[in-house]
Amino acid sequence: MTAEVFDSVAGDGPDVVLLHGLFGMGSNLGGVSRALQDHYRVHSLDLPNHGRSRWTDSMSLPDLAQAVDRWMTHRGLETAHFVGHSLGGKVAMQLALDSPYRVDALVVADIAPVAYPPSHQAVFAAVAAVAEAGCSSRADAAKVMAQHLKEDTVIQFLLLSLQRDEGGVYRWRFNHRVLREQYPALLAAPEPVAPFDGRTLFIRGELSDYVQDAYRPHIEALFPNAEITALAGCGHWLHAEQPTRFNQRVVAFLDG
Repeated sequence: MTAEVFDSVAGDGPDVVLLHGLFGMGSNLGGVSRALQDHYRVHSLDLPNHGRSRWTDSMSLPDLAQAVDRWMTHRGLETAHFVGHSLGGKVAMQLALDSPYRVDALVVADIAPVAYPPSHQAVFAAVAAVAEAGCSSRADAAKVMAQHLKEDTVIQFLLLSLQRDEGGVYRWRFNHRVLREQYPALLAAPEPVAPFDGRTLFIRGELSDYVQDAYRPHIEALFPNAEITALAGCGHWLHAEQPTRFNQRVVAFLDG
């Protein structure tokens, strides 16, 4: 039976949980994991409806946070540090707001606790086209996606989530139909029970518009002890564009 939340573990020390973004999987944050493994026990999770985790019909931010909470109970983790990018950052924020006793320190990468307008229409179109085409190679899938997407980096990122079935056809690891149906819920702001007053670091990409100056009051209201810093010369995929500098900031913050 597929696990509700699939995880991989590396390293030894205090527990750190890594949460990936929309359409991704735990291995997307492999560079962060390797940077932390010498001093931390790192858990890389596939969120529900992604990677090798179970497919579900509902996936609001509270649903996803509760799934992570249940995974912690299953693994015997009372508390951990969290590092989340994009959607994973929203899930980590929701967990911290719901269950602050679960979160020692929180790192949120290029996302804010606000509602966002839709921006993935072309990605959903490309993903649906590949699902309908029944591609027999990743190269064919890339050609199909190129009809909808201009950014080769996005195409290459999506290709990581293709796997070949027994008939030789490449299928999506993520549940693209439910992701599309639940997309409005994923765009929503985290639902606060109370502010999280633990140690928190927001790292934004200097060239990204995901964390704007106008969002600072929202961040400070829900995370009063938050530090906000920008990583120069990179956009939303800051952990991939500037991996050394990003990892250094994460390690330094968690080390305290």
